[in-house]
Amino acid sequence: MRHVIALDVGGTSMKAALVSPDGAVLHEARQPTGRHRGADAVVGAVLGFADELRVRGEARYGLPPLAVGLAVPGIIDADRGIAVYAANLGWRDVPLRELLTERLDGVPVALGHDVRAGGLAEGRLGAGRGAERFLFVPLGTGIAGAIGIDGAIEAGANGSAGEIGHIVVRPGTAGAPCGCGQRGCLETLASAAAVSRAWAEAGGGADADAADCAKAVASGDPRAVRVWQEAVDALADGLVTALTLLDPGTLIIGGGLAEAGETLFSPLREAVRSRITFQRPPAIVPAALGDSAGCLGAGLLAWDLVTTGTASTTGAASTSNTTTEVTA
Repeated sequence: MRHVIALDVGGTSMKAALVSPDGAVLHEARQPTGRHRGADAVVGAVLGFADELRVRGEARYGLPPLAVGLAVPGIIDADRGIAVYAANLGWRDVPLRELLTERLDGVPVALGHDVRAGGLAEGRLGAGRGAERFLFVPLGTGIAGAIGIDGAIEAGANGSAGEIGHIVVRPGTAGAPCGCGQRGCLETLASAAAVSRAWAEAGGGADADAADCAKAVASGDPRAVRVWQEAVDALADGLVTALTLLDPGTLIIGGGLAEAGETLFSPLREAVRSRITFQRPPAIVPAALGDSAGCLGAGLLAWDLVTTGTASTTGAASTSNTTTEVTA
């Protein structure tokens, strides 16, 4: 059976799949990224994991993969296939496409940004399906965004469109410094990591995380309610800035924080509504694909490369409909 390899590289783990032409996920696998072992070891792990998938596919289906879709965090140069910079992986100017193509004996590789790949999947297969314009914002360790416009994901002139996490929503704050060098950035205030940190400092316990805070909010703990509302207010400020600039019809919120359900969405919808003036309020909905979005998006990138002859190098979605039925 013809198939492609989809690989989503995260700071903690890597998710991979073999995907058929009709979009069926034939095999799924995960393994640790191993970033504690250093940047070179992570690159080696990525190459080795892809090779394992190649061997499995050839053994089961008698054919090599037609392509690989690789989604990675940080700053990428998709046209040249280079991972320019990823702070949480220690990467600088890693020629991933070249290395992976060589490791897999010439199999073509489409390199994409992890959040934009996730947005591609949500747009074609998930909560953004049918939406002409949407903004996908996963709330995880950090915050980023994917801008969906007419079936494509906008990468920007330099490949960094959608970095909503680095909008300064609290100018002059003495809060935690952001990895980008600023203070008061949205992701230092409203990411899952930020909520975990704030809840621990508020008395939730040294090992407390955002999920614990959400449970405490649901039980009415006033300390948790204060921490949560501060995060929601910061998030609403950032989202309204994005709404004003981009005017999406749908806001798709994903990542670990979105797993709190209406504990997040009810106050967030109200906070956004109370801040807008002339802007038309968008639908604010949870992501549909969970943590599979990046891997599914990587599979779409790979099939776009096969079906169109060109990779979605900027993170843009092809208009091809050959993979519209991918299922997790």
